Amino acid sequence: MVDDRRRILVLGAGDGWHSNQLKAAVAMDRRYELTFCQYESLFASVGRSARMSLGCNSYSPSALPLDSFDAVLARTMPAGSLEKITLRLSVLHALAAVSVPVINSPRGLELAIDKFSTLAYAERLGYDTPETLVVQSRAEAMTCFDHLGGDCVVKPIFGGEGRGVMRIRDRELAWTVFSSLDQMDAVFYIQAFVPPGGHDTRLLVIGDHVIAASRENKDDFRTNHAHGAKTRLVEPTREQTEMAKRLTTSMGLTIAAVDMIDSLDGSPKVLEVNAVPGWKGIQQVCETNIAAGIIQTISEQMNVAKNERKVSEP
Repeated sequence: MVDDRRRILVLGAGDGWHSNQLKAAVAMDRRYELTFCQYESLFASVGRSARMSLGCNSYSPSALPLDSFDAVLARTMPAGSLEKITLRLSVLHALAAVSVPVINSPRGLELAIDKFSTLAYAERLGYDTPETLVVQSRAEAMTCFDHLGGDCVVKPIFGGEGRGVMRIRDRELAWTVFSSLDQMDAVFYIQAFVPPGGHDTRLLVIGDHVIAASRENKDDFRTNHAHGAKTRLVEPTREQTEMAKRLTTSMGLTIAAVDMIDSLDGSPKVLEVNAVPGWKGIQQVCETNIAAGIIQTISEQMNVAKNERKVSEP
């Protein structure tokens, strides 16, 4: 019997809550098969019979060829050296070039991974963002701290879930933190603190659908689920829906989360766009099966790619 299930490669760990949600969604719909692969096992080669080789699960005769899958879902983007991240994105670019749908697009991932690029993109589209300064020396970082009134949020330019994020209101602490970052040869990503803090709105975009949630943390200015924020489902406004769709579509993102920080003056600001969003907090208060929606969106992308291949065939 021929197995005609559509094969989806998920780049990320095969265990954990999110992976189990995706597995459960596929178990209810036998048209799909999931394979999980860690980014660390991606490899590529050229020059063999003039054909590029892309695979995962280590370079060996038993490796899985990436172009044998019907689609690839970039579920995570783990930390790594610049060389490793560049290789991973290069593999995804090469895969997209041979008409395998990559969700999200490699270009979209590149933009969203870099917090500054994301905010610069949002600003070009006309959306408000917090005042953000990015410099490369401790002395300039201290100047930024003073410029922002001695109250700022320091973040790694890469990363998510609130890791490495710190609010600084003391000049001596600022000097200590910036000295540590300087020793790590890190970029200084410094953002004005937008009061009151501890409250934002997440707009989860899955294809054509937008789910909105209000997130509040009374004990921390960070609103990530991992830091104890409480999530409440809300109805997105027409403006929020249009903004989320326009921003993510322009960035080449199919599945993403747009975080809007709520300020005291009532003007929402785009804080960041997450191209590999978690949905545990929202799922706890949402009746919609988000993982099933993700699988459905991937299926739609596969159909689009299939139709495009038919049109391009002689």
